[in-house]
Amino acid sequence: MKWLILFLGIASNASASVLVKIAMTHPRSFPSLRDPMAALTNWPFWLGLALYGGAFLFYAAALARLPLNVAHPVLTSGAIATVALLSVWLFREPFHWNNALGVTLVIAGVVLLTYRVA
Repeated sequence: MKWLILFLGIASNASASVLVKIAMTHPRSFPSLRDPMAALTNWPFWLGLALYGGAFLFYAAALARLPLNVAHPVLTSGAIATVALLSVWLFREPFHWNNALGVTLVIAGVVLLTYRVA
């Protein structure tokens, strides 16, 4: 159950990042007081904001079941890797060999940090 909670935190965090990116791309823009209707109708922004709140709640629930030195690196690196892959798939952003190496090293580092703890 503790790993499911952490996985849901990763999914919420990564989804929130993707939605905020969608909310900031044309034809949408950052919510402002000059154009309140645009701010109110920018549903990806508000859903992303809500998912960030959900990610925080999942993170807090994971901390009740896992040590901090496991939960934080796993959630952070999981979100980094997921966002890196989603940005290529959804936004056609470049993903060079050094990006793949960086994500691999981050995940390998987290595995080494958490191997005996969890």
